[in-house]
Amino acid sequence: MSRLEATNNFVIKFANVNGSGSASANELFAKAILRMGVPVSPRNIFPSNIQGLPTWYEVRVSERGWLGRRGGVDMVVAMNPQTWDADVREVESGGYLFYDSTKPMPESAFRSDVHNIGMPLTAICNATYSDPRQRQLFKNILYVGALAQLLGIEPGVIEKLFAEQYKGKEKLLASNVQALHLGLDFAREHLTEQPVGLKVARRDKVGQRIFIDGNSAAALGCVYGGATVCAWYPITPSSSVAEAFASYCKKYRHDPITGAANYAIVQAEDEIASIGMVTGAGWNGARAFTATSGPGVSLMTEFIGLAYFAEIPVTIIDVQRGGPSTGMPTRTQQADLISCAYASHGDTKHVLLLPEDPKECFEHAALALDLADRLQTPVFVMTDLDIGMNQRLCEPFEWTDDRKYDRGKVMTEGQLEMGMEFARYKDVDGDGIPWRTLPATHESKGAYFTRGTTRDPYARYSEAGPDYVYNVKRLLQKFDTARELVPQPVERKAGRKTKLGVLYFGSTSPSMDEALELLAAGGIPLDAMRLRGFPFPESVIEFIEAHEEVFVVEQNRDGQMRTLLMNELNADPMTLIPILHYDGTPITARFIVQAITRHVQAAMVAPKPARKETVK
Repeated sequence: MSRLEATNNFVIKFANVNGSGSASANELFAKAILRMGVPVSPRNIFPSNIQGLPTWYEVRVSERGWLGRRGGVDMVVAMNPQTWDADVREVESGGYLFYDSTKPMPESAFRSDVHNIGMPLTAICNATYSDPRQRQLFKNILYVGALAQLLGIEPGVIEKLFAEQYKGKEKLLASNVQALHLGLDFAREHLTEQPVGLKVARRDKVGQRIFIDGNSAAALGCVYGGATVCAWYPITPSSSVAEAFASYCKKYRHDPITGAANYAIVQAEDEIASIGMVTGAGWNGARAFTATSGPGVSLMTEFIGLAYFAEIPVTIIDVQRGGPSTGMPTRTQQADLISCAYASHGDTKHVLLLPEDPKECFEHAALALDLADRLQTPVFVMTDLDIGMNQRLCEPFEWTDDRKYDRGKVMTEGQLEMGMEFARYKDVDGDGIPWRTLPATHESKGAYFTRGTTRDPYARYSEAGPDYVYNVKRLLQKFDTARELVPQPVERKAGRKTKLGVLYFGSTSPSMDEALELLAAGGIPLDAMRLRGFPFPESVIEFIEAHEEVFVVEQNRDGQMRTLLMNELNADPMTLIPILHYDGTPITARFIVQAITRHVQAAMVAPKPARKETVK
């Protein structure tokens, strides 16, 4: 039987039972490899219940630095009888199956082309520990120790991680180190006859990069971006944004002399109340945000429409998950694009920012607060569960102390005193953005009535058709102004001239980066453009029109980004080829390569339909 052999280039998947304490042990495994200077990209795939259902933790080890899911698994650590058959099927031919051999398994449970490594984990724990909870928890540490021996992970690195985790808790430290060595010693003495071809070797490939999840990064971006109000309601997978913001504020947002907090965090009774509080705070001049997911956005839409029409700065961090309805609360998708781009009834269009990793979550969260103030409108940061709840290697965050917040057109007391005309909803600069005042700016000037009904440019109630048309056309002009303010696309040319292009965005990026190289090696070079903001800059339609076919890779069923491209840019539908992945797991490089290759090969033998002329 062949044996998979690779150094610093493999995928290992842990199959556990939720609530068994495996998550911390699996994370320890990934961090140990990272500490050896080898890039890793772990992903936690967990159920929406608290305990009992299956959970998986997939670790991509890649000295090359690929951070997306590859597709396929080289070793499975099978700790869950419920998912045994599916887990075994997933192993690549010549790969490895590590399992608890305390109870004998029938021969039919195994595959003839996979190397089986059995270790009596339960028996060892039962013989060593009397407490049932210790038996369960230390079983996880035992298999980490065994894997360290089999794969070549340095035990000292793991021990150092334990020392950091249990600093000041020597009893816990000693017991975990003991369990680690139980696993190491057993593997050294009993498992050497079945050598594993997957190895970890120390390198220096991590550099200065940091290891952080997107939700924490977005929360820190809100702190640096000047947010002083957060109103939220708990919902997976966004809750940790507000929790991290609270943690950072306790550290950085208290007056050093008085100790007083200069922030307000409110866990509201529901999503409707939270967006109402954020809207009120934005109207009052505070930088305010909420964090939610798809179902929360659905509940918030009426207030979002009010903020859009009354022109109030609001920042919404949408950590997307599988929908509709409750959907898949602990699975990832990019399925809120249309619901956020056009949130609320009537004609609305909202600014969307599309971060690809935690670094951009940090940057885009801070930028969203600037854009919301400058444009006087709701701004969405469209992250998702894959970025938000999984730790990812990324470049260090950057911030300069001389950076100034962009508060936009806020009329001051001095300007009002000098006689500057205040017309709350009048476009005086040609960019669609009016001047506003904050409450109590002047004792007698600059006041206006904020309403969600139609008004004239001076904020006076009006049902006159011309006043309504003027206002909504001005809002369109403001949206057009935003094209140059949102993060611009990142274009990447193929190594040689090609008629094929690809558009992608967000958490698809790391898998797309790898897929582009694999496709080029297979004779399918692609020009690529990563979208980073909506409304789309002019460069996006230019990119589309420069190619005969453009693949649009996204993680939803209906091709929502493709729909936005057609709707907003009048792009030719025949040019835009959808590549859709929506099973709730993060997209893989293998999926992208196979989907695009199939299309290209089919197009080589099929007659090409006539291309429709684009009408601008």
